[in-house]
Amino acid sequence: MPMLELATAWPIALVVLCNVVYQICSKSIPADVNPLAAVAVVYGVGTVAAIVVYHVLNRGGSIVRELSGINWAPFALGVVVIGLEVGLMMAYRVGWPVSTTLTSVNAFVAVILLAVGYLLFHEEISPTKIVGVLVCLVGLYFLNR
Repeated sequence: MPMLELATAWPIALVVLCNVVYQICSKSIPADVNPLAAVAVVYGVGTVAAIVVYHVLNRGGSIVRELSGINWAPFALGVVVIGLEVGLMMAYRVGWPVSTTLTSVNAFVAVILLAVGYLLFHEEISPTKIVGVLVCLVGLYFLNR
């Protein structure tokens, strides 16, 4: 594989791998554990892991200097991910199958983000993208029958 392809493929591979493990872990949290308690543990571990990996990959870097340059987005993301985590845990608890839940969610998200991309980021909506959205919606219909 040429270097350029590896450079563009590894982030997607990481997201896919981590998302599969994420779904397995979310579905495996005991039903008698409050989802917010589980999320607190998740983000405590995540905070420690992020700091350790930051220092491993950025020898001599300053996390305090990095943090001084952040904007509103990480704070909003911190709140939003609580909804993602709890929503998925609760979806699994009420019977959504691990095999189709994320596909269903992501199909809806893809449709919404098409509009968001256009309105907020001035991304093009091409006829191909519209067909893609329609295919997603048809797939969603068949997936949840």
